[in-house]
Amino acid sequence: MFYKNIKFMKSTISKLWKSEDWLAVWIGFIIIAVGCIAVLTDSFDFSAAKFSTWHLWEDLPESKSIASLFTGTFWVKLIRTFLVLGILFTAGVKLQGGKIKEYVPAFAVLFVISLLVRLVSAEYTLNRYLEWAFWALIIGLTISNTVGVPKWLRPAIRTEFYIKTGLVIMGFSVLFSNIAKFGLYGLGIARMVTPIVIIFMWWFGTKVLKIDNKPLVITVASATSVCGTSAAIATGAAAGAKKNDLGVAISISIIFTILMMVFEPMIIKAVGMSELMGGALIGGTVDSTGAVVLAGNALGPEGEQAAVLVKSIQNILIGFIAFFTALFFATHVDNASGQKVGAGEIWTRFPKFIIGFFVASLVASFIIQPLAGSAEVKEINSVLSQYKNWAFILAFTSIGLDTNFKEIAKQMHGGKVLWLYIVGQLFNIALTFLAVWLLLSGVIFEIPVLDLYK
Repeated sequence: MFYKNIKFMKSTISKLWKSEDWLAVWIGFIIIAVGCIAVLTDSFDFSAAKFSTWHLWEDLPESKSIASLFTGTFWVKLIRTFLVLGILFTAGVKLQGGKIKEYVPAFAVLFVISLLVRLVSAEYTLNRYLEWAFWALIIGLTISNTVGVPKWLRPAIRTEFYIKTGLVIMGFSVLFSNIAKFGLYGLGIARMVTPIVIIFMWWFGTKVLKIDNKPLVITVASATSVCGTSAAIATGAAAGAKKNDLGVAISISIIFTILMMVFEPMIIKAVGMSELMGGALIGGTVDSTGAVVLAGNALGPEGEQAAVLVKSIQNILIGFIAFFTALFFATHVDNASGQKVGAGEIWTRFPKFIIGFFVASLVASFIIQPLAGSAEVKEINSVLSQYKNWAFILAFTSIGLDTNFKEIAKQMHGGKVLWLYIVGQLFNIALTFLAVWLLLSGVIFEIPVLDLYK
């Protein structure tokens, strides 16, 4: 027993340096720490590259010529950005067992594609109507569905790794007072909606559509009701879903995430919904966590904070959903499998990068801000936000590169899975809107006022 405990402890400790979730936390913390030191000591520049708004054909006061963007300072920042992210992500890939010789050249090309995304999205006209995330997806999708993605580039396509790291960095910009103020509201939205949507989609998929592949049904249901890829991976593993099942669920989720990320903020603005309610609605309905950030940002800073807080609380449920899925499948669906579910499964499935998000918020709220002041925290966030954006650009470009519409079409199971997602997502939107209205409209409960860095 003693040796078993020692072996278990060693395995647990090793995961701190080999797990993608934990590595995203450490990389995020390193960037946050260096950013804080750079700003607070004013001893060196740690800012990342950023394109100013430019225009190709007209000399507008709000924009610059494209030639004027490529200054000496810009190139220094660009090289710094590439080296910081390249070294840290390469180290992370190495610790996960990846091959540096394969990853480094692939990452360099992915970074160049991401650079093109940032340049295109900074164009004056394009920037006015669509966020850079849209162009990252479009450029990635264009490559994937035309010339195709070469095998040597695939080692750099690590969507979840980049998103998780970006979210940890973003945690520094979220005041803990907002978590305290909004936590009960977000928990209410998540707990009211998520389990009901899963149960509804399970019933609709197995009883109405009569889909025999039950692991696929529960995987699609969790991807729809929680957070897309992460929930699909966790729940799919708990239900014993096959690789193809997981691919179908993630592919459908990605397609509709793209659509909802672009159009949901537009609709929210058009109907005159408040930033707070709109952000909460986005947080509860858009599948991908990274897409939630970007869609919320399109509404404004309050919308972004509300969206992230709801989604973060929803993400916490992943572990519990995976645990109960494993328990349900072991006892009711697949009794012959002999699966045993322990309490430790909750911790195993829990998305560890969420811990990093909250710790970063605590450090900013209770250490840096009291000691240095809000102005210094704002300056730190201006530095960190660019690294966050680069991480998200790498992620969304990766999503586009990893999405092939022909492959998705082959796996639709006669369209039943697509109908499962569409009906489930419509039910999710309606139920989430009801919960958001009940909790945040001010009719029943007091509307929370979020603190923002000014």
